[in-house]
Amino acid sequence: MKRMKLRVNHRQLLFLSREETSGNFQREGTLRVGRQERGSAQFYLSEKFCRLRGNLLFILNKQGGKLEEVLLLERCEVMKLPDDDRRLAISFDSGDPRVFIKCSSSADCTSWLEVLRDANTEVLRRRITHLRALIDTHTAQHTQQHTHVASVCGGDESLEDAAAAGGAEPAAKVTPLHLRVGVVTVAARVQIQVSVIDTHTHTLRKYCCAEAVQGADDDGVFLTSVSFCGDCPLYHHSRIKVTVYHAEEPTTHTARSFLGFTSFSIRDLLRSKEPHISMSLRTMDGVNEVGEVKVSRLQMEGESEDKTPPEHKCPALCDSLHSSFQDKENSPMMRAVLCAQVCKVYRFQTEDQRWLLVREQMSETPLSFSLPKQLLSALIREHTSRIQEVKELGDLSPHWNELRHDVINHCNHLIGCYQETLAELDKLSASSCFKSSSSKSDKHLQFVPTNLHSQRMEVTSPDSTGVWYEVITVGAPADHHQSFKHGGLKRLLSKRTNHRDSSVSYSRDESSRARELLSSVAQLQPLVFGLAEELLSVSLELNVTRLQQVLDGLTQQTELFVHALKDELVKSALLLIHSQCSDGTSSHAHSNGSLCDSATANQEGQTSLRQQDEYDEEEWDRAWANVAMSLNCIIAMGDRLQGREDHPQEMTSSEQQETTGDTNSQNTASPSSSSASSWQEQLLPLVVTLRDCVREAVDKARTAMTFVVLQGAVTGTVAQGPAHIVLRRHAVFSQALSAVVCGFVLKLYGGLEDQDFLQQLHSVGVLAQFEGLLSTYGDEVGMLEDMEVGVADLSSVAFTVTEAKTEQPGDLLPTLRGAWGSLVVEVPLPPETFGSLPPQLREGRLIRVHPVLFNIGINQQQSLAERFGDSSLQERVNQQSCERLRAFCHSLRDTLPHTAGIQSLSDLLSSLDRSLETRKRKNVEVLWIAAMVCRKVNGVRLTSCKSAKDRTAMSVTLEQCVLLRERHTLSQQHFSTALDCMRRDGCRMENVQKNVGSRKFAFSGVQLLTFPKLYRPPDGSFGSSTH
Repeated sequence: MKRMKLRVNHRQLLFLSREETSGNFQREGTLRVGRQERGSAQFYLSEKFCRLRGNLLFILNKQGGKLEEVLLLERCEVMKLPDDDRRLAISFDSGDPRVFIKCSSSADCTSWLEVLRDANTEVLRRRITHLRALIDTHTAQHTQQHTHVASVCGGDESLEDAAAAGGAEPAAKVTPLHLRVGVVTVAARVQIQVSVIDTHTHTLRKYCCAEAVQGADDDGVFLTSVSFCGDCPLYHHSRIKVTVYHAEEPTTHTARSFLGFTSFSIRDLLRSKEPHISMSLRTMDGVNEVGEVKVSRLQMEGESEDKTPPEHKCPALCDSLHSSFQDKENSPMMRAVLCAQVCKVYRFQTEDQRWLLVREQMSETPLSFSLPKQLLSALIREHTSRIQEVKELGDLSPHWNELRHDVINHCNHLIGCYQETLAELDKLSASSCFKSSSSKSDKHLQFVPTNLHSQRMEVTSPDSTGVWYEVITVGAPADHHQSFKHGGLKRLLSKRTNHRDSSVSYSRDESSRARELLSSVAQLQPLVFGLAEELLSVSLELNVTRLQQVLDGLTQQTELFVHALKDELVKSALLLIHSQCSDGTSSHAHSNGSLCDSATANQEGQTSLRQQDEYDEEEWDRAWANVAMSLNCIIAMGDRLQGREDHPQEMTSSEQQETTGDTNSQNTASPSSSSASSWQEQLLPLVVTLRDCVREAVDKARTAMTFVVLQGAVTGTVAQGPAHIVLRRHAVFSQALSAVVCGFVLKLYGGLEDQDFLQQLHSVGVLAQFEGLLSTYGDEVGMLEDMEVGVADLSSVAFTVTEAKTEQPGDLLPTLRGAWGSLVVEVPLPPETFGSLPPQLREGRLIRVHPVLFNIGINQQQSLAERFGDSSLQERVNQQSCERLRAFCHSLRDTLPHTAGIQSLSDLLSSLDRSLETRKRKNVEVLWIAAMVCRKVNGVRLTSCKSAKDRTAMSVTLEQCVLLRERHTLSQQHFSTALDCMRRDGCRMENVQKNVGSRKFAFSGVQLLTFPKLYRPPDGSFGSSTH
């Protein structure tokens, strides 16, 4: 059909746009205007002066300047863009490129939106239709004596009466509603777009778009079947608009063109006594007929077969079919973690000639940005705290001071990088939920997962209602910004390990104990010294009571001091320091990644540790024991001075030497005397000995604990490698973490009523199974090496369930706490839901993550790797993951032996072993079996390729159709048709569109020859695409 041209008088248009007629314009002002080019997602805005008169929008190059363009606002839709409250988009039913308008403010944008919508005569038609509906309703209520709606639905009578009194029909929902739309036209291939018009609010919403082929036999796949569910409520006053286009030809790739449109009201459809209603398909001007549209209601099996007239049927007729969607999908929890949903609906035939209603849903998630920002904040806090810890160590030896500077410089560099990244992420819109594949190399988006979506499928059949299947799709967690010239994390870290010194490392718990001991020693030492001095002063007073009080205080503080020192961590650290001093081979890593030998290392310990050929492991035990024995001597002397011993004894010099270890002490304890100087003289040598023993023990403990704190700081900083490797590891981990948290949250929400699943969470944990489709050739080897480390790091993550403060979306988003290596993700639930959990989960029991990664390359690069390269990386990753998967399954079987389906895991694991042993090229059976095991154990399924766009689309659509065939008896003869349907018109095609602006998978015909057959898209759905 040729496009119609509108004849206009150019001089008349110029007159209408002149400034002299300004008073006749509904709106005028300076805007930024641009047009989207065909086949491209890009558009450029330039400043123009716009004037609206009637349904004509005049666009001038400047105020009072040249008229550049006139837009006729007919058969178009004006909407505000979701990602920017200052931009509008005008889309035309004719298929012409959209026009974008950017205003100076949100209020200005709202004002332009209202006047542009009112300028469209389609709005006027809707208002007329609405007024006619009100008149018809008012007339019908005067002639009708009573209504059947209330008696059938048993609804709120007061609401019905109030509506009748006001002369308006109650806004009762008629969803779910299943329709079949047939088009009779001369075109060979057509595409049908269904939109919903609300005549009360005067809004139009595009609902779905599907392709149909004329003359095809009824093969069970009805692309013209439409199911309206809870996310798009319909009312009696709603109208359905059907727009038909010439479909794109798969061979010539000709773009679609407008064919015709029609519309009908839901009221007319429900009141019709015929099996279907027919309408003419008309051209854009509404004059010429180009075909016919027939619409009929579909009766799903299990629906009511009562004989109530259609107009009197209860609006909740089909609620049982989609109760899960209405109850759970619209819950505050789901709305908090999912956004920007895209839905597709299909009907497929089963082997017993019954019907499956399949709803495919793809959603973005705000976790794509919220979790990376939380992780960055946690890393900044952790490194800031580490700097403060090493600064508090005070004066150190030159070697240790150099080590401290390395730690501080390393942490400061990372903090600067993290703060810069966090600042850039904070600049983005609060509604940002998506990082496109074209942005995967963006420096400031390193921590954000690429193309993260939840891919979900709801299946409704006569035997089951609302069965959900989920898989998380995400670009392989990898640092594309740093590229893969030197490999990925696994290779970089292995090189680092080969050159790393063999010095001991300390955990954060051990470092924390060391800091506590340092703090205790620093607090108790001056107390002991102060009380010892006070004891000498009191001895001059000859006051027995006062002397005993001070002696009791000294005893208490000294005992606390000795108790604090009796820690095996001090003893082991001293032994290690001495061994390093003796060997002279101590080395440490600088922040630049090089190793620096230090033959004179640990000089601080030389003042407190005597250089001996052999270190006595009992030396530390004697150090704190001497403190205790010195205290006992003082206590005994105090007893003598107070006359509490019946037979005073002398303490010889040899006994004094045995007690204190001081060979220079030659003091003798004389019998008690009433002379003040005699008391002080007898106590003085014992107090001096106590202070010397305390001072020696403090020196040794401070040396040991300083060593532990420094080594712990090195372990968490410079020992991890140069800053760029640490940054890469944290970025990759952030991407993997965001994907796993999204999957776990959806799995938890779906299993809140499954007591076996909840028991599994707190007793065994949750499995996270990553499916990789990366090749082992070129850059994708580095991506796989990054992904392997990122997935493995997830084993240190745990989940816990908390009670949300409110049901606001912000309060229901998961939060992150803890430090690297011990991160905990808190998942809040509404109070009512939280109260129904098992007590173990309510008490905060940690839920451990058990990650595994199975990778099978499927593209042409994998063919090169298998023939001329090396696939050992893939084989090693799969074998290690198989062992971890088996360990998890055995743990689950031993802990919960009565769990449904647990006994069948042995057969699946054996099949997985055999598949790995066969070493077959592109053995995708490994992925299939691993996915089956994951679903058996209620695990989180994740699928990745480089960008989660093309190969991932082939995988998830195949998995969906296999689930339909295996679990819902999808007819085998319709399996391929259903698979092609989901790939050509399903959610994954929308994913390609939003990433690259083209509805083509980025494959060539030659490339697909190397793909496994089940991973090849249908003709017409692939071609060249911009990455």
